[in-house]
Formats: sequence, C-alpha cells, structure tokens
Amino acid sequence: MTDISTSHGERMKRRVAILISGRGSNMAALIEGARGTDFPAEIVLVLSNKPDAAGLDRARRAGIATETIDSKPFGKDRAGFEAAMQTVLDANGIDLICLGGFMRLLTNAFVDRWSGRMLNIHPSLLPSFRGLDPHGQALRAGVKVSGATVHFVTPEMDAGPIVMQGVVPVCDGDTPDVLAARVLTVEHRIYPAALRLVASGAVRIEGGVCRITTTTCGDDTLIAPR
Repeated sequence: MTDISTSHGERMKRRVAILISGRGSNMAALIEGARGTDFPAEIVLVLSNKPDAAGLDRARRAGIATETIDSKPFGKDRAGFEAAMQTVLDANGIDLICLGGFMRLLTNAFVDRWSGRMLNIHPSLLPSFRGLDPHGQALRAGVKVSGATVHFVTPEMDAGPIVMQGVVPVCDGDTPDVLAARVLTVEHRIYPAALRLVASGAVRIEGGVCRITTTTCGDDTLIAPR
C-alpha cells in the first residue's frame, strides 16, 4: 500500500468513508476510535443508501459530513447506483472504505476497483458461518466460541483476506440476540484497531492472506466453557 505523504515527508492521514444502511453502531465505534491524534486515518464521510438511516444523524452529531444516495430509484441498476456513489467518493478524495452495516450487494467491478482498500466486519469467526444469521448458525453448530472478523472485501461474500478477529464465549442458554450483543462488543473493539493497522501500512496481502508487520503473536487464550 502506497504511503500518502506531505511535501515535508510526513504521512498524511488516510481519508475514510463509512458506508451504512442503518443505525451505524460500528460507524460510531470507528468515528470514536479515529479521534486520537496519532490515529493514521480520519473519517471524512458517511454515505448511506437509505435517506432515513439512523446513523446519518449520529454522524452529523459527531461532526462528520454525510451524503445519501437513495438506492431505490436505481432498482436493479447496481452499476448506475455505484457510479453515483463513486462520484461522491472521488469528490471527497477517499482512500479507504469501511462497510458498516451496508445492506447492498456490490458488483465485482466496484469491489475490484477498491481491492485492498475496502474493509468489512462480519459477526462470526470466518471462514465459519458466512452469510445471513451467523449467530443462529453458530448456536445450531454448538460451537463454544464465536466472535467477529474484519476482512478485506472481495467478490466472494465474507471471504476476503482476514485482518483481525475477536473472540467471545458462547454460553448455554444463549439466543441469537444475546450472542449478537456479546459479539457486538468485540466488533466495536476490533474494527477501529484493524483500520489503524491498514491505514498505517502495516498490512500486506500475500497469496490471499494478510500479513501484519507491526504486531507479535501473543499467548492469550480463551477456553469455553470455563
């Protein structure tokens, strides 16, 4: 990933757009995480495909510029919708995209255009439990741990190179909603941390696998049930 530098050789912060369709829970975590002066990225735009998305008001209250491109008038014209979205992204000089509950399938052409520059978070430990109802899938499988995964977006859904994962226990008596709430707490921790790694240039993709240059492997363990 190419560094963006000032004329004095100092790295500039990467300009990030968050794409949302709903309440913007992970969006809020990213905005809060990026407030630090040493954070290598800044959230400059929140873009929604739904004019009534609750996350838009949350973003405005946080002082972030917002844009809406209503996807309904485009119908099945996904390329037309994405062209309108790309125009807004270009106008704002966006370097990186974070999907934050963006409920719109993206075309391969758009994904390829943003290859290595678009992140998503999925509420399971990928590659397990891709797609819809990951918490229900986890409970039906009887796993004892679950979690969340930040990954680069590729044309195959929930299959891009994994940047970071966080793990939580699965408890007897959990419902999908209870497990989802527990996983959400770790989502809010790892998404800003993963963006920090990517924006700082610490992540490289080799053979479809992310290699992290600035971290070491810890010995933390989670055993469930205790």
